[in-house]
Amino acid sequence: MSDVLYERTMPEGATVRIRRLTPTDAAPVRAVIEVDRRNSGPRSIDARRMPPPLMAVEGETEQSVVAALLPFVEEDAAVARLIAQRSAP
Repeated sequence: MSDVLYERTMPEGATVRIRRLTPTDAAPVRAVIEVDRRNSGPRSIDARRMPPPLMAVEGETEQSVVAALLPFVEEDAAVARLIAQRSAP
């Protein structure tokens, strides 16, 4: 199961989202941050495509995982830092 808990489009067109990995009624809740840089054009038609996660968190409730991840997805600079950390050797 995969549910988008938060999503926004960045100024350059990429979509940053918090996506739930566990089923809706399951506990604990596991969610990831991902950035989809190919969210426009013909490739965006494939809804099954999932970019690699930049950060993962587990919590007791959906609200707790969103609260833990929100500071990392609300600002473009924070998203850029996550991407840079993932790219670093």
